[in-house]
Amino acid sequence: MAGRALLLAGAPGTGKTALALGISQELGPKVPFCPMVGSEVFSSEVKKTAVLMEHFRRAIGLRIRESKEVYEGEVIELSVEETEDPLGGYGRTISHVVVGLKTSKGTKQLRLDPSIHEALSKENVSVGDVIYIEANSGAVKRVGRSDSFATEFDLEAEEYVPIPKGDVHKRKEVVQDVTLHDLDVANARPQGGKDVMSLMSAMGKSKKTEITDKLRTEINRVVNRYIDQGVAELVPGVLFIDEVHMLDIECFTYLNRSLESSLSPIVVFATNRGVCKIRGTDILAPHGIPVDLLDRMLIVRTMPYNVEEVMQIISIRASVEGIEVEPDALSNLGEIGLRTSLRYAVQMLTPSRILAETTGRTTVSPEDISEVDKLFFDGKASARMLAKSTGYMK
Repeated sequence: MAGRALLLAGAPGTGKTALALGISQELGPKVPFCPMVGSEVFSSEVKKTAVLMEHFRRAIGLRIRESKEVYEGEVIELSVEETEDPLGGYGRTISHVVVGLKTSKGTKQLRLDPSIHEALSKENVSVGDVIYIEANSGAVKRVGRSDSFATEFDLEAEEYVPIPKGDVHKRKEVVQDVTLHDLDVANARPQGGKDVMSLMSAMGKSKKTEITDKLRTEINRVVNRYIDQGVAELVPGVLFIDEVHMLDIECFTYLNRSLESSLSPIVVFATNRGVCKIRGTDILAPHGIPVDLLDRMLIVRTMPYNVEEVMQIISIRASVEGIEVEPDALSNLGEIGLRTSLRYAVQMLTPSRILAETTGRTTVSPEDISEVDKLFFDGKASARMLAKSTGYMK
C-alpha cells in the first residue's frame, strides 16, 4: 500500500478530519501518523518542498531489531577500588569498580572500567537493585528494586521487579521504533566542540535548519542495506494533509515525484473545495488539484449527516463534556444541526448548560436550546442577513 494516495472530498463538517483521526487511533502507537495542514508549507526559513519531505519522512517508520550482549541481574556486591593519583598530590582516583550480579541460575563478579562508575552513580544503583549493563557501550540501566526486598518497608515509592532468569551474561534482542526524520535530524546535528566559541555559534544558529538531499540519500542507502540484511523492517505510516487545495503547483509537482519513491507512506488528502483554481496558476481543476495527481488517488466523498447521526454525535460530545441533555432538547439540537451545521449545534452545548445553571437546573431543556438559538447566529443566517442589508447588519 505504500505510495498510495486517498482523497477525502466533501462539504465542511462532514467528518473528513474525524475520519483521519479515527485512522490514527486504529493504527495504534507503533505505526507513524503525521497530520499537517496545506498552509504549513509556506515558511520564510525553509523551502516548501523541504517541509513536505520532512512530513513525508515523519510518516515512514523503521523498526530496528538489534541483538545486544548484556550483563543482567540483581546487584549483590558494589565496591569501588581506589589508587593513588598518578598526577601526584593527596587525592585518590578510581582504578576500577567491582559489581556482583545474581540471577536465578547463578552469580558473576564483574571488574568494570572507572567510566562505568559514573553511569552507576547517575542511575543511583545500590545493592539489591536489578540492572543491566550493555557489553559494547557500557550503558547502565536500572530496571528496579529486586522483589526479595518488597517486604522491607510498609510504604515505599519503588518499583519491584523479579530476579532475571537465565545466565548473567546473555544476548538480548532490543526492538526500537524510529522514523526516517529522526535519523535525518540525528545525523544533521552539527558535531561541534565543547569550547565556548562552539557553544555560542550553535546558539546563534536558527533552530530550524534544512536537511540536504545528499544526507537523505545517504540515510536511505543505509536504511535499505539494513532492510536487506534483515536488521530493520520498514513500517509505512500515514501522512494526512488537510486543506490540500492550499498547496501550490510546485508542491503538487513534488508530491507526484515523492509518491513514486520506494520509501513513501500512504498519503490521505482532504479538501472541501469543488472546481477551483490550482494555486499559483490560472488553471481550473477539480478540488484545486492537478488532474495528473488526481489520477493517482482513490476519491472518497463524505456526505452530510442525517438527523439521527447528528443527535448521536452531539450526545457523545455532551457525555464527554459532562453535560446532561433532555431527549427533546437533543432532538432540537439535531434539527438545528441539520438546518445550520454540526459544528454550530455542538457549540450550542456550553451556552445551553450555562443558561440551565443560572436557573438552578443541571439538565439542558428544549427551552434553553431555543433561547440560545435566538441569542446567536450561525454562519448561514449571518450571510443571509448581510445579503439583505445595505450596510453591516442594519
